[in-house]
Amino acid sequence: MTTREFLIDGKKVQGVEISLAGAPLIMVHGARGFVMCGYLDLQTADKVKAAAAVVRGVSSVDELLAKPVGGVSAAAAALGVKLGMTGRDALSLLAE
Repeated sequence: MTTREFLIDGKKVQGVEISLAGAPLIMVHGARGFVMCGYLDLQTADKVKAAAAVVRGVSSVDELLAKPVGGVSAAAAALGVKLGMTGRDALSLLAE
């Protein structure tokens, strides 16, 4: 497992990469929510009222930041996260 803290538009976030069989699990979280890879379940995020966005087909934090959001929980949508924005733009809204 690799973790790293960095800034998105001056706001602190933490990235996590976990090597698993078949594909890595990738997630970056900020104070108000997180962006995750397709390994994690958006329905569960909605069920627990988490602000989450999913970016599929990534194998690193850098790819997650660059690729478009393909799914958004209701809580993330309420914070302004939209389909098609980059993971980086979504994290800017989900970090403080």
